[in-house]
Amino acid sequence: MAFSDLQAGTLEKILRPTVFAAIGIGVVAALIAWWLGAPLASYGIAFGVGVAILNVRILGSGVMKAQTDEPDGKQIKGLLRNSSAMRLVLITAIVIGLVLWMPPLGIGAMVGLVIFQIAFVVNAGRAVVSSRALLTDSGPTSASGTVSAPEETG
Repeated sequence: MAFSDLQAGTLEKILRPTVFAAIGIGVVAALIAWWLGAPLASYGIAFGVGVAILNVRILGSGVMKAQTDEPDGKQIKGLLRNSSAMRLVLITAIVIGLVLWMPPLGIGAMVGLVIFQIAFVVNAGRAVVSSRALLTDSGPTSASGTVSAPEETG
C-alpha cells in the first residue's frame, strides 16, 4: 500500500497531530537549547518549525485548490510540483545562509525542520499502519494484500 492509496481526508488527519507534535517537541527543544546557553539556536528551532508548518499549509491549500479547479490533472500536478520545488529550494537557501551567517541560528533552524519532518513521518506511518489494519480486518488477505480464496476442507 502506498501513501497515495490512503482514503481521502487522511492527509488532514495526519497534519493536525503532526503540527501539534512538532510545536510541542519544538518548544521542549528550544527550552533545552536556551537552558544550555544557546538562545540563538532556540530562535532557530522556532523558525524552522514555523517555516515547515507554513510550507505544509501552503502545499495543502494548493492541493485543495487543485482538487476544486480540476481543469487538467497533469497541468495542476506540474504546477504543484514546481511550486513545491521552488519553496524547498528557497527554504534550503535560507537555512544554508543562516548557517553561514549565524551558525547557532542556522543549525537551530535545521533542527526545527527535522523535528517537523520526523513528526510527519511518524504520523504518516501510523496512518498507513492503521489503514492496513482496517484492510486486513475486513477480510482474509495474503501477504501481497490481495484477497485469498477460502480454504476447502475435506
